[in-house]
Amino acid sequence: MSTAYFLINSRINHEKEIIGKVKAALRNSDLLSYEVHGVFGIYDIIVRLTAANDDVLRSVVLEKLRKIENIESAITMMVNEEQ
Repeated sequence: MSTAYFLINSRINHEKEIIGKVKAALRNSDLLSYEVHGVFGIYDIIVRLTAANDDVLRSVVLEKLRKIENIESAITMMVNEEQ
């Protein structure tokens, strides 16, 4: 099983909109599970993704999440399952 965190900086006042779009994009995906949280700090939104393998995670991030409008910047952090 593979896990990744997708950390989002949104355009000002677009956090709720982006959270809704993330949830809609992930609802019918190949993921095993996901969580979406608005947060305070360096990032505005954190998404935890879990899938059967890294290829599924990469596909979801590149084909679904990176295309969402009003995301100013984002970082994907793949979890090192060996540690």
